[in-house]
Amino acid sequence: MQDKNDTKEKKLNILIYLYFIVATGLIIVLFPKEGKFRYSFTEGKPWQYGLLTAPYDFPIYKSAEQIKTEQDTILKNFYPYFTLDETVFERELNRFKSAKPGHSSDRPSPELRRYIENALKHVYTAGIVSNDDYDFLKQNNYTVFRVLRDENKTVPYSAGDVFTLKSAYSHILNHCPSYLDSGALRFINLDEFIHENLKYDQVFSEKIKQDDLQKISPSSGMVQAGEKIIDRGEIIDGKTFNILRSLKQIADSREGPNQKQTGITIGASVLITGLMLCFLLYLVFFRKNVYAKKKDVFFLLSMSFLSILFTELAISYEFFNVYIIPYAIIPIVIRTFFESRTAQMTHLITVLICSLMVPFSYEFILLQILVCMVALYALKDLTQRSELIKCAFYIVLTYILVYIGFQLLQEGDLSKINWIMFIYFVINFIFVMFTYAFIYIIEKIFGYISNVTLIELSDINTPALTLLSERAPGTFQHSLQVSMLGTAAAIKVGANPQLVRTGALYHDLGKIENPAFFTENKIEGGVNPHDNLSFEQSARIITSHVQKGVKLAQSYGIPQAIIKFILTHHGKGKAKYFYNSQRNQYPDQPINEEAFSYSGINPDTKETAILMMADSVEAASRSLKDYNEDSIRKLVDKIIDGQIADGLFKEAPLTFKNITKIKNVFVEKLLTVYHSRISYPELNEEKKEEEKPNA
Repeated sequence: MQDKNDTKEKKLNILIYLYFIVATGLIIVLFPKEGKFRYSFTEGKPWQYGLLTAPYDFPIYKSAEQIKTEQDTILKNFYPYFTLDETVFERELNRFKSAKPGHSSDRPSPELRRYIENALKHVYTAGIVSNDDYDFLKQNNYTVFRVLRDENKTVPYSAGDVFTLKSAYSHILNHCPSYLDSGALRFINLDEFIHENLKYDQVFSEKIKQDDLQKISPSSGMVQAGEKIIDRGEIIDGKTFNILRSLKQIADSREGPNQKQTGITIGASVLITGLMLCFLLYLVFFRKNVYAKKKDVFFLLSMSFLSILFTELAISYEFFNVYIIPYAIIPIVIRTFFESRTAQMTHLITVLICSLMVPFSYEFILLQILVCMVALYALKDLTQRSELIKCAFYIVLTYILVYIGFQLLQEGDLSKINWIMFIYFVINFIFVMFTYAFIYIIEKIFGYISNVTLIELSDINTPALTLLSERAPGTFQHSLQVSMLGTAAAIKVGANPQLVRTGALYHDLGKIENPAFFTENKIEGGVNPHDNLSFEQSARIITSHVQKGVKLAQSYGIPQAIIKFILTHHGKGKAKYFYNSQRNQYPDQPINEEAFSYSGINPDTKETAILMMADSVEAASRSLKDYNEDSIRKLVDKIIDGQIADGLFKEAPLTFKNITKIKNVFVEKLLTVYHSRISYPELNEEKKEEEKPNA
């Protein structure tokens, strides 16, 4: 048996070590690879490092805003290009000259012919474009365009002077001199001689535009190797910021093997591994109960890893500011299911690892650690939504005050404060408000149970407890008394009183199916259903309420943490009344031990052990004939000592001192419940007769 336990423990250790190795490896892989330039800087802030000189010659790159301004200027001064077909005018003029109308009366006079020839020359010289090209010029507000001539020479044209086919025709008609017969123009098909001679050259225009844009220089100067850039304490102005940004851009874009980068990666790996090892040793030496459960270890590592993952996204890809990440959720959530020290340790390890990635590490660590302390102090027990809202307000207030204090310490001037940080803190506050929903998700994934859920379950108006009170009122009253005893004992020995209280209300849920077979539900003077059954049959009915309770609780969606109380409130004990009766009546017959034994599991926590004691003591106390301190103490000692002798508490983390305290609490509470009350005096008969007339 010992060898089996040792093998199981070794497997658990290997699995937990594997968890830590995988988590450490993933964090190292995710660690930002921008190790070539490890300085963090912000315009308007002081330089926090030592003297920085240029390691090599590099250009000072223009900012995106500067390049955009230059591009806009080029686009504003750009003119589109058109091609001119000079043959169109000569061809159409010759066609007009050679045209012969059918009747002599239709022939224009020599003066009118000269006008038409001159008018055609005018419109063709100004240029005739298609309707689409004309709309293109108007929509883009082009006042000038260029026309390609021979040998790639260009001539500027005024966009306001060009004609379309329609406007050219109208121009010739409307500008006919008054001494000529303008009516004769309408009998001449002028539109036959008007055609487009200018056409927009989109390909050439785009080529010229792109060539002009590519001529923009990406840099505005050079920094020579060895030249001073900035020294410690100097304010990073706009010019220095551009130089630092350019140096970072050059350093990050360099390809090939980089010995410095390799060294930084090794350094980060050593630090991350050391921090994760400290976390592992903390669990091994100080939280053995957490270390012994792989589910709990996986949960703690997941909480830490998620925060580190979001930090890496914020730093490497700049999706969002790092102060938007609600690191305070770590202590709040872990404190909900565990205790404060584990929550604080997990948060501390996470923040220290994240500080290796973020700029201004000292500021980051100071803010996050103080926020963690405030969160733990402000939210001792999450039992109401209002408590989370107050805690979130305390957190955002801490962020703001500490940030202002830190900036005043560094700058000594409120005008230097980056007020955008307050927006990040408010967004952080909004995310913290979602902790309530996050806790619910964690409960479903990991099977944990929070005080909020316990309070909801302990409402006696829940469907399961309502059914219990209706079908088995005696059992329901017994459960209430057990919850009172268990809660008082849990407070005394440092267990979770709310968990004991809720577990006590549901522990006998299985008695709903056969309530009459249990003494507390028997009506005085009624028929005892056990009279017609053998001791073994009665024992099977009594012990079956454990498994029936489990199935019923599962059908109502009761969390596993509460179902555990149903399984452990009798443990692997026996139905002693029927077991002893069987042995007394049939001492010579072999007894079926399994028939008289409960099919549960023995308690392995303080809470389940307390419930087992409270359940047995409360049930046995109803059989006492004389309620005084001596009789109650003897009963309590007898019940609990018997359970200890049966080995039911071997796996429970209770000391003899704890058990003594629990016994004393039970005695005190039972004396209060069963104390004798004063008798109210009856009114004297003679006095009653005297009062009748007055009445």
